[in-house]
Amino acid sequence: MSSYQDVTQLDASTASKSTWNLHDTQWVLSLFGTAVGAGILFLPINIGIGGFWPLIVLACLAFPMTFLAHRGLARFVLSSKNKDADFTDVVEEHFGINAGRLISLLYFLSIFPILLIYGVGLTNTVDSFMVNQLAMESPSRVVLSGILVAGMISLMLGGEKLMLRAFAILVYPLVAILFFLSVYLIPSWQMPDMALPELGSFGKTLWLSVPIIVFSFSHAAAISSFANVQRGHYGNDAAKKSEAILKRTSLLLIIFVLLFVFSCVLSLSTEQMAQAKAQNVSILSYLANITDNAFIATLGPLVAFIAITSSFLGHFLGARESFNGLITKQTKMSMKNADKLGVVIMFFAIWFCAVKNPSILDMMDQLSGPIIAMILFIMPMIAVFKVPALKKYRSISSYFILFMGSLAVLALLYSFIK
Repeated sequence: MSSYQDVTQLDASTASKSTWNLHDTQWVLSLFGTAVGAGILFLPINIGIGGFWPLIVLACLAFPMTFLAHRGLARFVLSSKNKDADFTDVVEEHFGINAGRLISLLYFLSIFPILLIYGVGLTNTVDSFMVNQLAMESPSRVVLSGILVAGMISLMLGGEKLMLRAFAILVYPLVAILFFLSVYLIPSWQMPDMALPELGSFGKTLWLSVPIIVFSFSHAAAISSFANVQRGHYGNDAAKKSEAILKRTSLLLIIFVLLFVFSCVLSLSTEQMAQAKAQNVSILSYLANITDNAFIATLGPLVAFIAITSSFLGHFLGARESFNGLITKQTKMSMKNADKLGVVIMFFAIWFCAVKNPSILDMMDQLSGPIIAMILFIMPMIAVFKVPALKKYRSISSYFILFMGSLAVLALLYSFIK
C-alpha cells in the first residue's frame, strides 16, 4: 500500500479536493495499467470465437460491470472504522475472524493465478517474437521463463516507487499504440456473420463469457491500496472522489479496449481466432505472425510485453500485500520474513507454471474469472446488505452486480462438471 501512496500521494495543501487534479489522473493511469494485461490481449480471441452478437451484448455490459463492481469494492474498504485498514482488516471487522480469514484467502487466490497467467503469457510472447520476428531458434523454456519471471520480480525488489512511476509513464504510449493499432486494422475489417444465433447456444456463449469479461477489466488488486490512499488524501470525501476516479478509469478502459477488441475481431476469421487460441499466444503476437507488416510485427509483441509486464507488477503488489497479511495473522512470523517467504514461493510457482505452459484462456475462464467475481462482485454486495455502514448504498445496481458475479461462479462449476 505504501508503494502506491509514494507514487500518487500529493501534498493536500497544493491539490484541490473538489476539482480534478494530477493526483486523480495518476490514479486513473495506475488503475488502467493494472487492468490492461493478458486478459485484454486475449479477450478478442475468446469473444471472437463466440461470434458477433455475443460481442455486442458483452460490450454493452462491460462498463456497468466494471465500474459498479470496483466502486462497490472501494466502498467496502472505505467502510472500516480503522482509517489504516487494508482489505484483510476490513473483512475481519465486518465478517468476523474466521470468515475474514477465508475471504482474505480468496482475495489472495483471486490475484495469485493472474501472476501465473502473466508468467505464461510473457514467456510465450517473447518466445514467439524471437522465433517469428527475429528468426531465432526457440530458446530453452526453463531458462527463458526463469529469466523473465526473475526480471519482473527484481523490478519490484529494486524499488517499487521508481517502478510504478516508470509504468505510469508507459501507460501513455500503451494507450496511444493500442489506439493506433485499432485504427490501423480498420482497412482489413471484414463483414461479420450477422445471422442471429440459436437462442440456447447464444445464451450459453454469453454465460460462459462472463468470467473472461470479469477477468479482463479487473483492477481489483489495486483497489485496497487505492481506497486507502484516497482516504488519507481526501478524508471524508474519499468515497466521492474514488467513485469519480473509478468512473473515468472504466470509461478509458471501455473506449480503448473495446475499440481494440472490435478491430481485432473484425479483422480475423473465426478459424484464425481458433488458431490463436491453440497457439496460446496473445492476439497481437498472432497478428504479428500472420502478417508481413513490419509495423504490426514490431509493435504488436512490444505492446503485449509492456501490457503484461505492467499489469504483472500491479497484481504482484496486491498478491504480496495479501500474502503478508495472511501469514502474519496466522503465525508469529514478522512482516519482513513473511515478505521474503512470499517472494520466494511466488517466484517458483510462477516459474513452474510458465514452464508447463497451460492454456491461458482456460485459466482465465475456469479459475481467475470466477474467484475474482467472488471478491469483486459477490462479497461487497453481501456486505451492502449486512453491514450497517454500507446500507445506504443498496440499490438496483447491487442486485445486478450480485447476479453477474453469480453467473461467473456458476460458469466455474459448469466447467468442472461438464
